[in-house]
Amino acid sequence: QVQPVESGGGLVQPGGSLRLACVASGSFFGLYLMGWYRQAPGNQRELVATISSGGTTNYADSVKGRFTISRDNAKNTVYLQMNNLYPEDTAVYYCNRKGLGVDSWGKGTLVTVSA
Repeated sequence: QVQPVESGGGLVQPGGSLRLACVASGSFFGLYLMGWYRQAPGNQRELVATISSGGTTNYADSVKGRFTISRDNAKNTVYLQMNNLYPEDTAVYYCNRKGLGVDSWGKGTLVTVSA
């Protein structure tokens, strides 16, 4: 399986929005649990959101109501819509694909929230 590839990170002001995308090439994309994780400097990697093959979503309490995870199985892509961003959302965001004996990570995309 090819490593997932994230995109969409960048610099945004507090209160702004970004949409991250992750393309996970290969077969059976629709069967995988897809997730977004993040790691801020000096912190451990933490869960942001996951979406199951059936579309069930799960969010960290810190992002509930602000972030939305979605997937387009026809495009082998998972998205993370991030609204009302806070400076504490600054981190490298990683995409994860899990299932069918696979547990693979992308290289990450940097999100910086700063005025």
